[in-house]
Amino acid sequence: FVWMFHLIVTSLIVVVSLFLVVINYSEKPYFLLQPVFGQCFSRNWMFSHPPHKAFKPHRGYLSVPDQEPLKLHCEVCSIVSSSGQMLGREAGAEIDQSSCIWRMNNAPTRGFERDVGRRTDLRVVSHTSVPLLIQKPQHFFGQGNETVYVVWGPLRNMRQDGKGIVYNMLREAVENYPHARIYVTTEERMNYCDTVFKKETGKDRIQSGSYLSTGWFTLILAMDMCKEIRVYGMINDTYCKSEGYRKVPYHYYEAGSRDECAEYLLHESAPYGGHRFITEKAVFANWAKTHPIKFFSPEWQLL
Repeated sequence: FVWMFHLIVTSLIVVVSLFLVVINYSEKPYFLLQPVFGQCFSRNWMFSHPPHKAFKPHRGYLSVPDQEPLKLHCEVCSIVSSSGQMLGREAGAEIDQSSCIWRMNNAPTRGFERDVGRRTDLRVVSHTSVPLLIQKPQHFFGQGNETVYVVWGPLRNMRQDGKGIVYNMLREAVENYPHARIYVTTEERMNYCDTVFKKETGKDRIQSGSYLSTGWFTLILAMDMCKEIRVYGMINDTYCKSEGYRKVPYHYYEAGSRDECAEYLLHESAPYGGHRFITEKAVFANWAKTHPIKFFSPEWQLL
């Protein structure tokens, strides 16, 4: 019986050790592993783990070309929207006080410092916007630019076998600018972001003809990397239905572009290929009830 006892104890130690390895190194977070152990999703399923967990390298984002996981931790992240809502807000000085300042795609600061701030610590970039960065490589990737770039996109553009057109652009950029800090979102992480969309909305992203926005990928990354999140220039899901709402260009740096609300409504109603901006904002509002996320310029009233 003694040898059976030792066998049982040894087996338990092995099982627990394997579980800890999975938790620490799997791309899938703990709450996606819960069903394996007979548990079900809680109502606030995205936040069933402690919000101030120990930060560790994130294997959902890997460097080009070395495949090193993203190492990042910010106390306060200011996420600056590209919306025309930023114009005239004079939020730049407040934004620049944050420990980390995040921007999206190729949104500029020069000429807009008073409203959007000066510094950029991280950019979340869509695969469709990478060519815009490549047009100004010295500005975005040159020595002295310490910005971290996190690029998301479908596998067909991000594959690393020489056939991924966007990944090839990024690899060439790193070859030309060795100090550039560029990371790509893994296929597994992309699938995870789709899973979150379906869980939160009840809709399959592909079957509903939806494209996730850069804002969606930014918020999901921020919830893993930031202790506190401050979002600037993002409207809520009811803004465009409110009386006398402020009409602004879709992007603050594209004067004369389509009105933001017109763009949102066009995408929301598109049968295929549209960003569901309004749906996403409703999800963000729900996340803000259980996570330290605050919205400014304009402020959101969370019910």
